[in-house]
Amino acid sequence: MSEKVDWDPIRALARRVIREGAPLVLDEDVRALLRRTAREVGISDANAARALTTEAGALDLLNETSRRITDGSNRLMDALHRMYRHQKAGDFDSARQEMRDVLAVEEVPRYRATAQGQLEEMADEP
Repeated sequence: MSEKVDWDPIRALARRVIREGAPLVLDEDVRALLRRTAREVGISDANAARALTTEAGALDLLNETSRRITDGSNRLMDALHRMYRHQKAGDFDSARQEMRDVLAVEEVPRYRATAQGQLEEMADEP
């Protein structure tokens, strides 16, 4: 996944709407942002399109994309820290397991690719 991802706009929208209570205005830019972000976090185009047919659905989509970005990032960063500790201790089986555990639950393609890449880098380790 070499494509650059910029989640600052969706984070800003989520902050305004979810945290600060601003209304979700479904103009074409917001719809495009929600569609693009949904795709980037592993939500199908069909599900995103369905969600964007109503304001309630769009708000649910915003909540879900925001949750996936935050939860996935936290999960991956925590697992990477544990993986590095295991590697430093020479415990490559446990280090690999950290990435397998991420892959077992992660929905965001970018985070999955990072975990898979780490796992592949450890393939030749004892």
